Amino acid sequence: MRVSSETRPNPSGFGHVLLGFLPFRTSALPLHATACYSGEGPAPLRAQCASSAYLCSRGPQRAGAMRDLQLSLNQTQRVRLEAALHELQSLAPAAAAAAAVTVADTIPVNDEDNILKGHGTSDQDGEVVATLCGVVERVNKLVYVRTLRARYKPEVGDIIVGRVIEIAPKRWRLEINFSQDAVLMLSSMSLPDGIQRRRTAVDELNMRSIFEENDVICAEVRGFQHDGSLHLQARSQKYGKLERGQLLIVPAYLVKRRKQHFHHLERYDVDLILGCNGFIWVGEHVVVGENTDKIEDKPALSSEVENFTPLETRKHICRLANAVRVLSALGFTLTVELIIETAEASVSSNVEINAMLGAEFFVHTAEAEAKRRADLLRKKSGAR
Repeated sequence: MRVSSETRPNPSGFGHVLLGFLPFRTSALPLHATACYSGEGPAPLRAQCASSAYLCSRGPQRAGAMRDLQLSLNQTQRVRLEAALHELQSLAPAAAAAAAVTVADTIPVNDEDNILKGHGTSDQDGEVVATLCGVVERVNKLVYVRTLRARYKPEVGDIIVGRVIEIAPKRWRLEINFSQDAVLMLSSMSLPDGIQRRRTAVDELNMRSIFEENDVICAEVRGFQHDGSLHLQARSQKYGKLERGQLLIVPAYLVKRRKQHFHHLERYDVDLILGCNGFIWVGEHVVVGENTDKIEDKPALSSEVENFTPLETRKHICRLANAVRVLSALGFTLTVELIIETAEASVSSNVEINAMLGAEFFVHTAEAEAKRRADLLRKKSGAR
């Protein structure tokens, strides 16, 4: 049995867990996740996880989406999870909680201000009523409701991760969780030789050798085209094709815009890219820049050696990816610090990689986040 899909957004960072994921009437807890292979376990599990890893890197455009997985919670786990979530709700700022509305909630406004009713609002009996679930936003006299669980709304300069779905003349089309496909022009990216020059007909013929269908790409939003589609650019060496890793798809509102979206986790030798569009990449670290010239002088290695990822690195990738899956299912805002903390908590608790998607670690993560926020609030109160 599936729990109710009704949700009440909460800007405190755990928006959809209170009603959509709490098992009030059943012990089954839906967790959006995909099983990961850690290199150990029975053969059926290895086969299933190996196929999932292949789909993540080369499969259809929706292969990276996490599948529904039912988790059974016993009575003790249900009580612990409810207590943790209620504590998180009590720690939310009063102003943030008041800004969250559901359908038919009244939005307090001052009639003397001659406010403008925007998206997600309606006039009912002289009152401004919300027609969507989300957070009330005010810009001067404009009042509107910003939905949390909506598609990605891009801004110029956003770092995004997408998947190539079509190769057109002088351009690639990418799926980026937007209402329209994004466009990466051949003239808006660095060529493999790294030389800045005009693109020729030969470059256009060799486009498939650069990117082909189902390749995962990192790029930056350059602007909007006249038809509303996105124009991307990938002129820096940090952009381009992503290989030897996992692509995770989470709700876009869980990834906040920050100064840094590229993270090299030196301890794990893993690259973590938090795309503003909700596409997250966890993969083997790739060295760019200063070492590229040295690589050209070395003898060519076989494709198997070049594409080989050490087992220890693969385990780190799977552990970090499962940490993202657990945090996303709980509805916590995804930050590199929280992802690392969740992965390290699984190591310190001797939790196997595949067991991270189990009910016990799910509850443990919610309790740890509630304790972390309570301690942070206590420190702030003590500083005052």
